[in-house]
Amino acid sequence: MTSVAQPAAGLREFLRRRGLVQSDADARWTPLAGGVSSDIWRVDLPDRTLCIKRALPQLKVAQPWFAPIERNAYEWAWIGFASTHCPQAVPAPVASDPRQGIFAMEFLDPGHYPVWKRLLLDGTVSRQTAAQVGAILARLHAAGAGDPDIARRFATDAIFHAIRLEPYLLATAARHSDLAARLQVLAQRTAQTRVALVHGDVSPKNILVGPRGPVFLDAECAWYGDPAFDAAFCLNHFLLKCIARPQWSRAYLGCYGAFAEAYLSGATWEPNAGLEARIASLLPALTLARIDGRSPVEYIDDERDRQQVRDFARPLVADPPTRLDEILARWRYTFGTASRRA
Repeated sequence: MTSVAQPAAGLREFLRRRGLVQSDADARWTPLAGGVSSDIWRVDLPDRTLCIKRALPQLKVAQPWFAPIERNAYEWAWIGFASTHCPQAVPAPVASDPRQGIFAMEFLDPGHYPVWKRLLLDGTVSRQTAAQVGAILARLHAAGAGDPDIARRFATDAIFHAIRLEPYLLATAARHSDLAARLQVLAQRTAQTRVALVHGDVSPKNILVGPRGPVFLDAECAWYGDPAFDAAFCLNHFLLKCIARPQWSRAYLGCYGAFAEAYLSGATWEPNAGLEARIASLLPALTLARIDGRSPVEYIDDERDRQQVRDFARPLVADPPTRLDEILARWRYTFGTASRRA
């Protein structure tokens, strides 16, 4: 007999304490797949359906990776911030328990809100969606830029280091000793740049494509810091998907251009030149990190493909570009006809 997954007692208690149910019998729990850092459930109640998320102290990846559960409270706070400035771009927040690292939000039916990553890998590639993501991200960065209150509320340097800088840039530095100094400088510069409220995980796996546009999820890395990190983190995925699905390279690189144009057009908080230079220097480092860091992308599993990515990224880490179109031109030249046609 197959056992049915059951939520931890603390999750059931959370619903009762927040007055969302009268008894356990009122809730039907279904575990949700996806993500490595949290325990996530769909909960069907008599009057509505919720998504319940509980942060895990140890992430579900091959290498040991620990992170403080208080990141759940900052994700909840980021959703609240985003719902004020771009309410259609996040699920509606419902209730939270910061001490237990749990919150509840609106559940969005995947039949109407497919995951952007799945669409991209299946060949449903829309420049409009990429432009919308870039525009929303810029709007959110602009809304939090230069705000000392938000800077105090999201002073999450230790969490961002544990979940982003160490497993991506610094773990990759340990694998590439000749680039270690450059990667360490990038990590230090990013850590010290405090400009706007950063989501921290702007990846297609964390974005739904809904009837009214993109919806952002999983802001566990929310941090008042360098918005260039968010832009570079997202742009990286368009490049890597060209390796996994070369037949759609032209469309992916179109998304790269559409996102970059929309994002930089909305970046009103600082001159484009400096912001773009920081994005362009981070991008190849993150590309290399998704091969040799603690969280490699699962869809590039052939060692020859992995080595191609290393060969592309390493020279750009050593001698970083200052413009995003430089990276695009280099990618097209390196990866052949399909990319050059984009």
